[in-house]
Amino acid sequence: MGKFIYFTSAEKRQANEVDLPSFLRYRGEKLIMAGRDYRLVSDHSITVRGAKWFDHATRRGGGAVGFVMAFYDKTYPEAVTMLLGRDGQGIIPIVKKEPEPREPKPFALPEAYLNMRRLYAYLTTHRRIDRDVVTEFVREKLLYEDALHHNCVFVGKDKHGEAKHAHLRSTNSQGKVFRINVEGSEAKHSFHKDGTDCSLYVFEAPIDLLSHITLYPAGWLEHSYVACCGTSVQPVLERLRQNPKLNMVYLCLDNDEAGEDACESMMEVLEEMDVDVERLRPQGKDWNDDLRAKHGKAKTPTV
Repeated sequence: MGKFIYFTSAEKRQANEVDLPSFLRYRGEKLIMAGRDYRLVSDHSITVRGAKWFDHATRRGGGAVGFVMAFYDKTYPEAVTMLLGRDGQGIIPIVKKEPEPREPKPFALPEAYLNMRRLYAYLTTHRRIDRDVVTEFVREKLLYEDALHHNCVFVGKDKHGEAKHAHLRSTNSQGKVFRINVEGSEAKHSFHKDGTDCSLYVFEAPIDLLSHITLYPAGWLEHSYVACCGTSVQPVLERLRQNPKLNMVYLCLDNDEAGEDACESMMEVLEEMDVDVERLRPQGKDWNDDLRAKHGKAKTPTV
């Protein structure tokens, strides 16, 4: 039987709120960025963010104490002792700071500009996306140019046709890239287009979605498409909820480490739902790289 150690409620809470990335670095663990999370180099199935962790292989996760118990094979008292820096390692625990609560800003689409000249010039000339493809999304009010900064606005709608998500992408072909989701956007309703057949094509970015259609236009109006505006599986699950006929998902995420990791996680979720899944990998980093290469253009700089 292990030695009894008394901890106050405050100490237990403090231990469970220790910032895991900082704690792990103190212990010599190497971490890599994976979206907003950190992934352990020694075990790619485990991601940490703040005081939370998740093991994608075993589908387990929780707070800092549970992580130390699982990862270091410690008892509860041993884990709390480690996290409080009382195990002789000299570690000063860094407690996760909760952000100040604030009222969420209601979602609203940016004001539209009187024309879309910059949008068309950027997407068709610089990005080489087919003009008819751009026009189709414009016609369905899924794409427009905003009035304030002349960004491309990629709109996501719910099943009632009401806008619930907007992703902004600058039309500058030079300088620093600007891309952001409008505050108040609901992730599950990200930029998408519904088709009539059983196939769904999944992308990270809207521009890659449009680029893939340009590269492979055959039957594209019959297919369904979604750009996650990141690597969350939630937009994919929402499309499947809205259209039960969809039973074939093509994961077309970026050809890099983050894209591969996201595909692996999505496959686990979708295969458990008995959905057929196939990975489609671009030759370059992403589908717009492939499209621009086809036209003899240099790759888009990574910023």
